[in-house]
Amino acid sequence: MGAALERLSQSEARALDAHPLSIVLADDLPLVPLDSILVEQVLVNLLDNALKHTPPGTAIELRAIQQGAAVMVEVADRGPGLVAGEEERVFDKFYRGGADSARGNVGLGLAICKGMIEAQGGTIAAQNRDGGGVAFRFTLPLNGAPPQLEPEVITKDT
Repeated sequence: MGAALERLSQSEARALDAHPLSIVLADDLPLVPLDSILVEQVLVNLLDNALKHTPPGTAIELRAIQQGAAVMVEVADRGPGLVAGEEERVFDKFYRGGADSARGNVGLGLAICKGMIEAQGGTIAAQNRDGGGVAFRFTLPLNGAPPQLEPEVITKDT
């Protein structure tokens, strides 16, 4: 989580300083076998979405707890939330709903998040919050090993 927050705070185009950020990590949170680079990118994407879709001054919450044989991580905001019915569609490739359709976004960020989480045996979902805003939650299993990504070999033909 720290690496994702550091990446966002170093970007001049981001408004992390304009939002109160609450981080709650369960005291008994176990170690999770994961690919740290993939999870960092998922957190950056989810936090970046929260920053884009919430007015300055609104709170963003980041929490992690154990749920059975998995750890659940949540990024929640108090923005306008999702249009009813978009909760699953926001993870489709090239889907741009609500305000994103006018922003010029290509609709890949959440689809990429879904692929990265599912590659590690986890799940990801979005749900509107009572009182406004949306919560994106992903789970990662506690058993098993993180995925081993094969390095890309580039050869130069002469």
